[in-house]
This record gives sequence, C-alpha cells and structure tokens, in this order.
Amino acid sequence: MARKIVFTSGKGGVGKTTICANLGVSLAELGFRVVLLDMDIGLNNLDVVIGVEKRVLFDLSDVVSGRCRVKQALIQDSKFPNLYILPSSSGKVENISSSSIKNVVSILDSSFDYILLDCPAGVDAGFHRAVFSATEAIIVVTPHLSSLRDASKVLTLLNQYHLEAKGLVINRMRGDMLLNGEMLDIQDIVRTIKLPLYGVIPEDDAISRSCSVGSFLESVESARAFTLLCENIHNGSKKVYDCTYKYRGLMGYIKRSIRKRV
Repeated sequence: MARKIVFTSGKGGVGKTTICANLGVSLAELGFRVVLLDMDIGLNNLDVVIGVEKRVLFDLSDVVSGRCRVKQALIQDSKFPNLYILPSSSGKVENISSSSIKNVVSILDSSFDYILLDCPAGVDAGFHRAVFSATEAIIVVTPHLSSLRDASKVLTLLNQYHLEAKGLVINRMRGDMLLNGEMLDIQDIVRTIKLPLYGVIPEDDAISRSCSVGSFLESVESARAFTLLCENIHNGSKKVYDCTYKYRGLMGYIKRSIRKRV
C-alpha cells in the first residue's frame, strides 16, 4: 500500500510544487516507485516543473470522464524510470470530485510506494479535493509571517481530516540572514506551526533555474537538503540541512558581508 502525501501551504508561491517534484525525484533515486498527482486543476504546472509538458496526451479530467484509463494518462520520466506523473486538467473541474480523485488514487495504490499530491493554493474546494485522498500531509512554508499565518489556517482545516501524520517543510531559508538575525529562526517557526520539522530547503538560484527549464537539481547543496528531507520522511529520522554552515567562521562572515551589500 502506498503512502499518500498531500503537499499544501495555503499561501501560493512558497515553492510547494518544487518541493513535491524534487522529493519525488529523491524517492525515485532510492528505488521507490513514485507517482506525482497534479491537483491544481486549471492552474496546473507540475508537468512543466518535471519537464514532460510536451508528452501530455491525457490528463486527470480524461481519466475521471472515462476517456482513458489511469495507466494511459501516466507519464514516465525519462531520467528516473521509477517516477511517474499524472498531469492535471487545464479545463473545467465540474466532473472532478473528491470521490473521483479517491477512485484514481485507489487504482494507483497497489502499483506505487508513494503517491504525492500537489495541492492548489488556497483553502477552497481544490484544497479539500486534494486532501480527501491523502493519508499524510506536509505543510510548506517560507520564513515570513504571512506564510506562517496562512499555514496555521491550513493546519486547522487539516485537523478535520483523519490523517496519519502531518509535518512541516521550511523553504527558501537563507543562512546568512538567519545568522544575522534578519530572518525568522527555524525553532520559532516550528513552535508557531506546532508540527514536526521534516526538512529545511535553502534559498538557491539553482532551484529556480531547474524549475524554469523543466529539469532537476544539479546543485549539491540543495540536492543534499532534499536527500535529508527524503530520509526523514521515509525513515523517520530528524536530520535537517544546515543552511548556515558556509556562513560561519571568518570566511563565512566575509560572505555574509558581501551578500548583505549586494
């Protein structure tokens, strides 16, 4: 039986889709069979982040409407053969209900180790449609008060579902600003959201570049952060990436000073 994890945030633009995609890659690299479900109907872009948008023949709407089977809509990644994506629909959503999504997830359940659902931003019907089929949830936040406020609202809604586990991922953390006291502290964020910390992802231009061109991370630092996140989720370990290490000591102080001036 697959672990069914929904990625949500409340606030848009926090990097939720990027986290979902790169975690899927990390799990696939470890040999797990992973399928990514784009639940952002109408504003779907998970296929673009993965880089398979030109290979889409069928989407979630086609599956739900009976125009194709689930297997026909799945796209296998060319670089990671254990990774699949079920693209979302860019059209109408009337025929896509929470129950229909759960039926699709049930079909995939026996064929995969992980089913990762990329939830749309906000807390409207799209949010509930995505969470309905999940057994676990990961809230993605950035170290900003507005993001934490939205995440708290999302957590209140998630508590209405019988989820087996909920965790927190902090994205776009800058080690230099953290050491300078210019960014919310990690432990303060954890105390605010009151969820187990699954991982910290650093602010990294390589992540933005990879998402822009539909490729995966080649940055050693960010790749390491996602590897630790993957291990924490799968093994229950608690190794969090230290985004401050290269800004410590004399050379680190110089780097912080230069970046601050920039």
